[in-house]
Amino acid sequence: MSLIAFAQAPAPARSPAVKPRKANELTLAGLRPGRDLLAQAVRLYGKGQDDGEHITWGKYCVNELLDVEDDNNNKIQVVRASKFDWHGDCVGGHETGWKTGRGLALEAPSSRVIQLYGEPDSRSPSTKAGRKLELLYYAFDWAGADVPQVMEVLCTVEDDGKPGRVVEITLAAPSL
Repeated sequence: MSLIAFAQAPAPARSPAVKPRKANELTLAGLRPGRDLLAQAVRLYGKGQDDGEHITWGKYCVNELLDVEDDNNNKIQVVRASKFDWHGDCVGGHETGWKTGRGLALEAPSSRVIQLYGEPDSRSPSTKAGRKLELLYYAFDWAGADVPQVMEVLCTVEDDGKPGRVVEITLAAPSL
């Protein structure tokens, strides 16, 4: 009778800071750049304000704007949700803001962006209306040509221990 001893190798140590894997995004405010026609935005949100280049909708109770750009064939190319300052009356009062398909909303902590999408392809300082911001840039070319190719997220800068917050999300289709 022979006994065979099996040695167990110790389990590899796990990194305490596991990085989230990259994830792409397909929608913003229920719209798919590069796929949906402008008619879909009108079905979802009504007529909107059309200046010839952009169509814009406002959710005034939550101080958010939705801006859509289309191509010559009425196919949506860019969807942008952003915060704005509104000091008028709020009619309706029960609005909720626009989100990405993965649930990123305006005013979310900037750490939520990394949690959902992984580290950005680039980070850079930015400004808008004199406000210091940080731009998180994601290129989704790795996900295939039939998905939106770029997402830009503008966040406020962390200040006095207060986390940065998302103030603008842009999702764009591939451009030629």
